[in-house]
Amino acid sequence: MEPFALWITGMPGSGKSTVSDEIKKIHPDLIVLRMDEIRKIVTPEPTYSEQERDIVYRALVYTAWTLVDNGHSLIIDATGNFRKWRDLARQLIPNYAEVYLKCPLELCMARERMRVNTHCAPRDVYQKAGAGWPVPGVSAPYEEPLSPELLIEVDRTFIPEAVREIEDLIKTLRNDL
Repeated sequence: MEPFALWITGMPGSGKSTVSDEIKKIHPDLIVLRMDEIRKIVTPEPTYSEQERDIVYRALVYTAWTLVDNGHSLIIDATGNFRKWRDLARQLIPNYAEVYLKCPLELCMARERMRVNTHCAPRDVYQKAGAGWPVPGVSAPYEEPLSPELLIEVDRTFIPEAVREIEDLIKTLRNDL
């Protein structure tokens, strides 16, 4: 089976970590790279400046590329609000695909307020937008993928169905049909 990288993108609160966790249960061999966990190490006191985000996202893409190049399959659990980072991953990683969890902003905000496990993400992200934090989809741009391999409309798709759709994509990536 070919190693692959699957970037699950979407705005904060769209369900990226929840979906990644469900896929990991089915495929315990997959590595999950979470931007929020990486950020805690690379920038322990993040400023979320554009320059800092660019460095951290490039480090994420480099890590993913290196892992796939060494035979590991992985999920990238990261907003990746600028296309340039996802495009860089697509350019560098031969067996790469994007899953876009499209979710209305109001639903993302409600989910973010209710979540218990943040997977290292900062709490109250959307509230912080009002205080000047660059929050994708509110006070910072979120550039939707132009042609993701899979688009899941989160407000119309339950988690089990989303996981089944991603499973089909993983089979294709692994040449497992």
